[in-house]
Amino acid sequence: MNTHTLLKGMLAGAAGVAAMTLAEKLEQRLTRRPNSYVPAHTLEKLLGLPHKPDEERLWLNWAMHWGQGILLGAVRGLMAQGGLRGPVGSFMYLNLRLLNDQTLENATGVGAPPWTWPVDEQVVDLLHKTMYAFVTGMVADRLIQGPPGIPAPSKPWEER
Repeated sequence: MNTHTLLKGMLAGAAGVAAMTLAEKLEQRLTRRPNSYVPAHTLEKLLGLPHKPDEERLWLNWAMHWGQGILLGAVRGLMAQGGLRGPVGSFMYLNLRLLNDQTLENATGVGAPPWTWPVDEQVVDLLHKTMYAFVTGMVADRLIQGPPGIPAPSKPWEER
């Protein structure tokens, strides 16, 4: 493990969060689904901050939303370096992202187990987190060399 791998993984995580955020905003325009302040509530509880109305939480919401995605990107970087690459690595990473969210949200009492959510909310969350995981993985796999003997993913725009 080296610092460059962690930083490249965090850069990949930032790309994944950017893609997920764009997809969320487009989806919200189509479905008229309001912003979720669960990230802000979770961070508020983790830091022991006083409760505030949602309108006063935007910076906390973004800090948790972007911070989690960027920091978890370091893990995907380590996965790429260790040979867990491509779609399989990204699928495994998707599960880590879901586990991280649910653990923090439920341990703080902010969230509810996802199987208690309406199905449409489950689908939306899974689609957005899948976007995050696969974009993060694609960027990490491009930026970080894997171990010898494991081929780098092919570039989809190159001829074979």
